[in-house]
Amino acid sequence: MFNKMAAVGLFFILLPVTWACAPQKADYVMVSCFPNAIIANVPECPYGWEIGQLSLGGVCYTGINTPGFYRFTIPDLTPKNHSYCGTLSEYVGGKDPRYIFYNSIVSNDSSLTVRNQPVNYTFSCTYKAAYLVNNAVFSQRVATVYVNNGSLGSFKSQLSMNVFTNSKFLYAKDAPYVIDTSEIGSEVFIGIEAKGLSNRFKVVITNCWATPTPYSTDRKRWTLIQNSCSLDNTVTIFENAKDSRSMFKFNSFRFQRLEKVSTVWLHCEVQVCDGEKLFCQPTPCTSRSTEFEPDPNGGILTMEFQVRAQHSSSYIHPAGPFLCLLSILLLNEFLGYFTF
Repeated sequence: MFNKMAAVGLFFILLPVTWACAPQKADYVMVSCFPNAIIANVPECPYGWEIGQLSLGGVCYTGINTPGFYRFTIPDLTPKNHSYCGTLSEYVGGKDPRYIFYNSIVSNDSSLTVRNQPVNYTFSCTYKAAYLVNNAVFSQRVATVYVNNGSLGSFKSQLSMNVFTNSKFLYAKDAPYVIDTSEIGSEVFIGIEAKGLSNRFKVVITNCWATPTPYSTDRKRWTLIQNSCSLDNTVTIFENAKDSRSMFKFNSFRFQRLEKVSTVWLHCEVQVCDGEKLFCQPTPCTSRSTEFEPDPNGGILTMEFQVRAQHSSSYIHPAGPFLCLLSILLLNEFLGYFTF
């Protein structure tokens, strides 16, 4: 009888531990900084934690499960009680005043025993105060990726988009970038770079398109890049998915029948791809479809372009869709935007 009981006890001891989700080493958080909202994504089942065990600010268990990620949203940066789920804000003065909003995604296991490594993903978004006060919108030129690289500790990468003076991409121009109507058709050089990340991370531009409104889903659009391929000979991609910087150029343009000063948005879907885990290089353009499928879950960075008439006459440029303001739509497909 004793032997039977011992056998039963041993059977229970040797039962394998079953996980509700497949644990994975999640050493980064991707943050999307919208004009009035922040979205943070962490890889699904980080170190074995389920969605119901992670909270925003240690307060709100509002995460949702999206393919491959757990997503937490701060839907309002200006709530009446000046906080949303523990979101804190800080004003930094000086020559370039800005607001910094920050929060964290933390684990909380109420069970008697804790088997998983505790996690704390801290993230933030920075917005220029001048845009916040004067235009009631945020400047969105820069994003930040926070990465915890194993035993090396945590570091952050600033993902930025800039207009450069020429194809050498050495000197960035100040924003907003103004194009006189007499210069319509001139070349505009764009560089998107992630600083601070190891060489394994590659910047991948997938789609770029312009709209006459700040909304990337606007049906009125003019496409420049589809599936990492230039749509026509007015767009040239110099480097893409090779290292921490991708570069392209396009001929400046604007939309017809605009005022003397027009502002438009060019949206670009961008991935930060881990070259050690994934094959980041897009397939050759000649061997695949260029069907346009923008990711609705991305975040938006913007950089302003203005097309300005040199004279106050009734000059109207008839040459089709022409540009002015630029934004980046960041895919949360991998690694998940970042801070400004």
